[in-house]
Amino acid sequence: MTERTKNPTVLAWLKEMTDLVQPDAVVWIDGSETQLEALRKEACASGELHKLNEDLLPGCYLHRTALNDVARVEHRTFICTPTKEMAGPTNNWMAPEEGYALLKGIAKGSYKGRTAYIIPYSMGPVGSPFSKVGVELTDSIYVVLNMAIMARVGQAVFDTLGDSDDWVRGLHCRCGIEEEKRYICHFPQDNTIISVNSGYGGNVLLGKKCFALRIASYQGWKEQWMAEHMLILGIEKPNGEVKYICAAFPSACGKTNLAMLIPPESYRKKGYKVWCVGDDISWIRKGADGRLYAINPENGFFGVAPGTNAKSNFNALESTRKGTIFTNVVLDKTGNTVWWESLDKNPPTDAIDWKGNPWNGAEATAPGAHPNSRFTAPAQNCPCISPEFENPQGVPISAFVFGGRRAKLAPLVYQAKSWNHGVFVGSSMASETTAAAAGAVGVVRRDPMAMIPFCGYDMADYWQHWIDMGASVDADKAPKVFHVNWFRKDDEGSFMWPGFGDNLRVLDWIIDRCEGKAEAVETPIGYLPKAEDIDLEGIEDEVSADTLATILDVDPALWRTEAAGIAEFYAKFGDKVPVELQECLATLKANVG
Repeated sequence: MTERTKNPTVLAWLKEMTDLVQPDAVVWIDGSETQLEALRKEACASGELHKLNEDLLPGCYLHRTALNDVARVEHRTFICTPTKEMAGPTNNWMAPEEGYALLKGIAKGSYKGRTAYIIPYSMGPVGSPFSKVGVELTDSIYVVLNMAIMARVGQAVFDTLGDSDDWVRGLHCRCGIEEEKRYICHFPQDNTIISVNSGYGGNVLLGKKCFALRIASYQGWKEQWMAEHMLILGIEKPNGEVKYICAAFPSACGKTNLAMLIPPESYRKKGYKVWCVGDDISWIRKGADGRLYAINPENGFFGVAPGTNAKSNFNALESTRKGTIFTNVVLDKTGNTVWWESLDKNPPTDAIDWKGNPWNGAEATAPGAHPNSRFTAPAQNCPCISPEFENPQGVPISAFVFGGRRAKLAPLVYQAKSWNHGVFVGSSMASETTAAAAGAVGVVRRDPMAMIPFCGYDMADYWQHWIDMGASVDADKAPKVFHVNWFRKDDEGSFMWPGFGDNLRVLDWIIDRCEGKAEAVETPIGYLPKAEDIDLEGIEDEVSADTLATILDVDPALWRTEAAGIAEFYAKFGDKVPVELQECLATLKANVG
């Protein structure tokens, strides 16, 4: 097929890679519906995809991965920098020359008998000053079709790139899906990602975590912008003004639910609306007016299916109703539709589970869908997608919100006392393990800014970058920083805050604080709301004034233990922890005795 670009760096890299993997044919992806539909039909004919009922789920398909290939593999994920110190103590490291030799040895000849697909894609709206271009070479139609949902794919990307060398190289080789030879390697200095022996989305949709976080975080460090594992949410007040929040949470803390929040009835009646700009990743730059602006670099949602239902996340479920690829869920043969645990209380009885075996939900002793089964859905399907979703200039950010799952420690919400104190709050972010996680329950796991698995360089340098970004913005224009905890428990182990849509009550106070419209109480850890400033209309039976006071309690003894835990975590980074954060830790220790 005719080359789709004259960019010499793209053509040279593609020649080197195709010479290495030796495909039988090469297809340039132009992003057209005609080409994508032909690929869907080819994938259905080969068994790679199964077409679902066109009336019930128009344009939707089911895919099953290999049984040994169902999730991201952090222990097989490497940052390949010239020195181990550049990768830092929280990343797996491999020397670049060692990585290239190993990966090229595995990839050599792996496309024989297969077709190579060249995917030009833009992370962010094509041509936006925020956006970056990538090219992924893959031997998987599943990857092509998912990338066409998750990114902006097609000829316009090459047209925008021109002759620039500012693009990310991505090689994906399915090989034999061998677990012991599975590697996902990132070469930040070379703008390169190589993934071998996997077919699972998180390891092979190279625009997602690999590019949009690991490589982009390094690019942002060098180019003075930020790539963050954050949702972007717009809150429209009754007067029509919309304020935007970026928020970071570790897994199992309700990030996607918050991104697509439906306001409680009392707020809806007043005229509040919530808009989803993004559910997972934010790219943030300083605008001409000195404020920080953010875009969602993705074009779709790669969501976890189990637990998603009409009550937990109506908008996410609605997003999957058309044009969606489901991975490792249950196939209901009767209606040729899909099902997963907690979707509803009516599991199909004539079905096939995620492994491809017959499954009767009425009698089954094992889950029908894999716990990490997924849906890849176009963002434009979301009922609450923001009108600013495609805005190439991004949206102005009023607040950064960090959060975690803490049963007794953190109050419902508190505000950092300054930008640097906010960086400290994010750097010490932690969550307690749940029964669903492997290992002991209640163990505190540090996950600064929810970036532990995704920061493409030393995390202490990353914290310094946050401090530097704050210093580059006028103090009156810098977003305020907050911490939330939806997961406080009483002495019987029950959650004290209803969560879900009612979290808007807390976000409303956060916006009021950003606008100078709400007072706060100074405590040893930061500024807390006055109890009367959290609107409890409609949930008085669930959350009494006494309960709210308890959720806002700060226990110095627990915070002394927390301060010791933060100090222990910081010790991993030696003398690289920014002095500003060490000072914040010393202040916390002094404040809590």
